[in-house]
Amino acid sequence: MAKTRAHVNASSSDVSGVHLWLILMKAYWSLVQFDARSIAASGLGRSEFFVLEVLLHKGDLPVNNIGRRVMLTSGSMTTAIDRLETKGLVRRRACPEDRRVTYVSLTKTGAALIRRIFDAHAKRLETLFEPLTETERSTLATLLKKIGKHGESLVSGGGGSLKGKAS
Repeated sequence: MAKTRAHVNASSSDVSGVHLWLILMKAYWSLVQFDARSIAASGLGRSEFFVLEVLLHKGDLPVNNIGRRVMLTSGSMTTAIDRLETKGLVRRRACPEDRRVTYVSLTKTGAALIRRIFDAHAKRLETLFEPLTETERSTLATLLKKIGKHGESLVSGGGGSLKGKAS
């Protein structure tokens, strides 16, 4: 048992990039599973939920803009919007200035549904973060944004190339 404790203590002081990545990935997967269960409780698929949620918070949007915001391919977007339109939750309308652009908006039924579902989902997410104080939540948000922006800069080439870094 002492060996196990020593290992736990040693690993808790490990702040290497590999160890931080593993901790982040384990946390991420547990959060994704929690989130998926919460969304499943609504009776909507994840793609449908994401589309309705972005429309609730951002208003009417072009299809391609929704896809970028919720990280869905154009094919997945079309399928999700088709399903939501069939259920009477969204409607499409052509942009009068550019017929290549199609806007998606919530119907009254869709807006009422996503408000109710999102409120319940938000409450479930609050329970997920209950162990953290307000200060810890703020620190977590700051640190995640910082590492996310740095990662973006490395991928886009703005903050250094990943070529030759792994050996």
